Amino acid sequence: MPGRGPESACKYPVTGFATLGGMSQSSALSPQARVDALAAMERPGELDVLVVGGGVVGTGTALDAVTRGLNTGLLEQRDLASGTSSRSSKLVHGGLRYLEMLDFGLVREALQERGLLLTRLAPHLVRPVPFLYPLTHRGWERAYVGAGLALYDGMAALGRYDSGVPRHRHLGRRHVARLAPDLALDTMAGAIRYYDCQVDDARLVVTLARTAAAHGAHVATRTRVTGFLREGERVVGVRARDLENGRDVEIRARVVVNAAGVWTDEIQEMVGGRGALNVQASKGIHLVVPRDRIRSEAGFITRTETSVLFVIPWGRHWIIGTTDTPWDLDKAHPAASRADIDYVLAHVNTILREPLDHEDVEGVYAGLRPLLTGESEPTSRISREHTVVTPVPGLVMIAGGKLTTYRVMARDAVDAAAHSLRTTVNASVRDSITDRVPLVGADGFEARTNQRVLLARRAGLHVARVDHLLGRYGGLVDELLGLIAERPDLGLPLEGTDDYLAAEVVHAVTHEAARHLDDVLTRRTRISIETFDRGLAAAPAAARLMADVLGWDEARLAGELDHYRRRVEAERRSQEQLTDREADEARVQAPDIV
Repeated sequence: MPGRGPESACKYPVTGFATLGGMSQSSALSPQARVDALAAMERPGELDVLVVGGGVVGTGTALDAVTRGLNTGLLEQRDLASGTSSRSSKLVHGGLRYLEMLDFGLVREALQERGLLLTRLAPHLVRPVPFLYPLTHRGWERAYVGAGLALYDGMAALGRYDSGVPRHRHLGRRHVARLAPDLALDTMAGAIRYYDCQVDDARLVVTLARTAAAHGAHVATRTRVTGFLREGERVVGVRARDLENGRDVEIRARVVVNAAGVWTDEIQEMVGGRGALNVQASKGIHLVVPRDRIRSEAGFITRTETSVLFVIPWGRHWIIGTTDTPWDLDKAHPAASRADIDYVLAHVNTILREPLDHEDVEGVYAGLRPLLTGESEPTSRISREHTVVTPVPGLVMIAGGKLTTYRVMARDAVDAAAHSLRTTVNASVRDSITDRVPLVGADGFEARTNQRVLLARRAGLHVARVDHLLGRYGGLVDELLGLIAERPDLGLPLEGTDDYLAAEVVHAVTHEAARHLDDVLTRRTRISIETFDRGLAAAPAAARLMADVLGWDEARLAGELDHYRRRVEAERRSQEQLTDREADEARVQAPDIV
């Protein structure tokens, strides 16, 4: 692209080192780290494992593989978490709906992973959230729902790890009125309060990628796999294109693990056919509204015809969703239609005293779940359990599952890769240890939280700003504070938004693999869905900060801004259309920047 500065040009210090067996290995995904990762993967001498896909399962797989002692690489065709893994309900939960579907194994597994993430692996990213389950029938409903939640809590308490959340509690109408005065109490017989957990899904993925890099994995985004290298029937690597520089590369690996989610069928076609896995994409949409539109100290849920609808606290906002409908159109940019938005508003309004309308909606996002199916059944009934297959020697494919159980999926994928390594090169592979490997930022989080007032005083920030940084970066807060110490103006709010500091934009580039403006506004921060203007006011200042780090000239800067504006316009047009096809036609008018 014209106007590109050198990949290594960066006037800010790149810190973020993890000490591993006496060696200091940087976890920072800087521009130069991307160059180095591609160079390392291209060098003669095969990788043990190459992971394709930079979502939560792909980054989790890279972490599992590298911590077993395997030489590991990861390729992502767009940005980390650019697909499903940034567009979820942002819950770490067992899944009450699966309990009702009698999928006890999945619920038990997910609750165990919830406790592990909350108490050991990512306490800086995962936090408990209270929910109200409104009761609309007297007598039988309280007993039925209460029994289900007792089982839910019991499964969590009997798991291998601490549940980390309080048990459920029955509430009468008067107590509900105090907790959530904007619920329509005249239709309720009370509620049951229970707890699940929440995480910024995209931040979890970036943190997994950084943790994998800290242990020696090579991570390169904006690199699209275009084909497989074969020796006879065996897959021995991939052909790929570096989308940032227009360069074709070949990367050899003893085992390739495909964790491409809804793109699984396309990967299967590259190796000569379909059928090993049948993945159906299911669209889920979410609305974001200001917190003051609904007065409540807890989130809540309501039933729909096919599922449940969550109203989830999200900082100064609420996230409301989700839908569950088949999608066979553009996978890169699933679109929310006006019909989707009307559906969500209609259902949430059944339990609100004051209804929400389109003017209350700050942001809308749509994501695709990769569901495994061999039956002609509704997507809302398809299990979220995952499957691992080896369709040809040297290729492992994994699909299905859910955000909460990413670690189990990753473990199973690397177990399959390890089996392939043992049978081909007689290599001994150790068992997974990711249940004992905290993510970067977990170490030091508690101490830094205790020091929050001191940190704020030293940095010249309000304590609330330090709390915000701790909740996003944990013990890595020192990286942000270091940037602010070098340039105090980075401690100011980003122009166009009050919720994020300018330092977070710079840090996204120097430490978190952000390459383009929408990487920062849609995934490293959530400005694109947390402001009524969808981030347009913040875009110029964010782009200027990125340009300063990446060496963009004025033409490149203008191109990034133009692309982001067209993206916002296309999303808004799509959300005015009545059907999925019309919404898709409007959304694809702003494709990915190249």
